[in-house]
Amino acid sequence: MTGAPSVRDRAAAAALAAGVTTRTVHDVPGIAAVTDFFSDVWQTPHSTPPYPAEVLHSLVHAGGAVHAAYTGRGELCGAAVAVFGEPRAQDVYSFVAAARTSDRGVGLAVKQAQRVWALDRGARAMRWTFDPLVGRNARFNLVKLGAAGTEYLVDFYGPMTDGLNDGDESDRLTVTWDLASDPARDRTPARPAEPAEPVVSSAGTPLATGPDGAPLAVRAGDTLRCRVPDDIVELRATDPALALRWRHAVREVFTQAFADGYTATSMSRDGWYTLTPADPAPQEGNPA
Repeated sequence: MTGAPSVRDRAAAAALAAGVTTRTVHDVPGIAAVTDFFSDVWQTPHSTPPYPAEVLHSLVHAGGAVHAAYTGRGELCGAAVAVFGEPRAQDVYSFVAAARTSDRGVGLAVKQAQRVWALDRGARAMRWTFDPLVGRNARFNLVKLGAAGTEYLVDFYGPMTDGLNDGDESDRLTVTWDLASDPARDRTPARPAEPAEPVVSSAGTPLATGPDGAPLAVRAGDTLRCRVPDDIVELRATDPALALRWRHAVREVFTQAFADGYTATSMSRDGWYTLTPADPAPQEGNPA
């Protein structure tokens, strides 16, 4: 595999920095523990997990993988599940990932382990979805990993009744991760390196106002920026009606932006997405 040593080195470094070991899980007790872990993260009873053990077993049997991260004491602290997508596309779909201690880098260690597994099997890209209102996840996906938001899905799952999403609409942003890329090296004008300190990213022509009365979307040249609330999970718990207004406001900006050919390329520390025009599709046909 081209570039395999550097990819493996980055995966090993991520695990070392997080203080965890990562491995694929195939055994019955191991998969049951992952199922219980997902129940804890999504705040559902163990009797009704969001991802039942028998489903995870079937996905592994079909050629997918359950990755898990363990502390030095053997405690499960992160997990992810991936399956292969359309063979022609050479991509992998990561349909769930979670970490109990994401601030320690566990999430990055799990994703890097998934990356090595996928590249070993010939994949070139990985896709997954996440709630676009969760700014910390957007920053992890777009900045830390270097993925791009490529599709906006309105109420993707329909009503959800877990402890994190109950009462909200399930809009999701699809991200696509070029598995051979290195976000530390592959910076472009559309994906600049992020500064260490928070930066207010509202400079430009205002396009919309948020539910809090402050600018929601601004345009500067070809660049579009859109803001999300500071903590949508807390807001859902304390003021569900306001959280839903945020959902609809951000949805309006994103659906129009994606219809105009934009992709989400970054997220600032102060909660502003950067959306940039997508690269034009290559033209087919023979030269004149």
